[in-house]
Amino acid sequence: MRTCRIIIVNYRTKELVADCLQSLEAEMRQEPGCHVIIADNASPDDSVGYLKNIIAQHNWTWASVLPLPKNGGFSYGNNAGIRPLFETDNDIRYIHLLNPDTIVRPGAISRLLDFLEEHSEVGIAGSFLEEIDGTPQCAAFNFHSVLSEFERGLRFGLVTKILHRQMVAPPPGGPTRRVNWVSGASMMIRREVFEDIGLFDEDYFLYYEETDFELRARRAGWPIWHVAESKVVHLEGASTGVTGAGRALKRVPSYWFESRRRYFRKHHGSGYEFMANLAYASAYGAWRIRRKLQGKPDPDPPRLWQDFVRFNFGLGR
Repeated sequence: MRTCRIIIVNYRTKELVADCLQSLEAEMRQEPGCHVIIADNASPDDSVGYLKNIIAQHNWTWASVLPLPKNGGFSYGNNAGIRPLFETDNDIRYIHLLNPDTIVRPGAISRLLDFLEEHSEVGIAGSFLEEIDGTPQCAAFNFHSVLSEFERGLRFGLVTKILHRQMVAPPPGGPTRRVNWVSGASMMIRREVFEDIGLFDEDYFLYYEETDFELRARRAGWPIWHVAESKVVHLEGASTGVTGAGRALKRVPSYWFESRRRYFRKHHGSGYEFMANLAYASAYGAWRIRRKLQGKPDPDPPRLWQDFVRFNFGLGR
């Protein structure tokens, strides 16, 4: 029997988690060695009681709720669900991170298990993410760099064409293939990866933590793959309001900037971080001017450029 623990971190998203659990019901019948742990990051609502009642009402013996004493972020919640597996259960072979704002398509969990069982050298496998109507979302990425920050900010067709190999988020979709990193919305990790590089870095509150983890895994020699046959609906931004096409976006929170800073400094140093900041700020500023002159709609969160400059260069603080 294949053994897997699915970790869902919840913070005030109880209805989304309930829908996600409903979509997992058939998967759990197909994979009886799997169990779902809902790590609740001290939600101030009645999430814990609500989810325990839902689980009891449906007799979902394959799911349990783990109440946590604080909201320590994504890494903290996942680590709280993962850590006991290494202290007590030696037979858990795979850990699957699953966002609360996901709906699992039939066979998605089994496809990831199949892939990792068939490719023993692969450390991490991520799902094909899509909208509810089947429109692909970007789920396979390149690592961040100075050039990727410049391309991401400028948004100019010719530059994007030249720097297409540097794009953090290439066009969505595509076949099963080896990639730099995959989305943490649905990501299955071999147990040995954790034994090799440790758990998630809890100094990240939210964002960049899975990128950090996967860069560490890649540097330790673990290949990462995007598995197109494993399909998961991602209601992107439903839990945070920061991202998501077609949704009214909130102002970018300070923890996004803090996570970005930590990632660049930790893996590339403060000098490289400064160059990445300069590349993005200048390119994005140029795009903002061009957008206004051309009368194009504004797709970004409010005051993004001002907040970026203020946080990274200390202007206006």
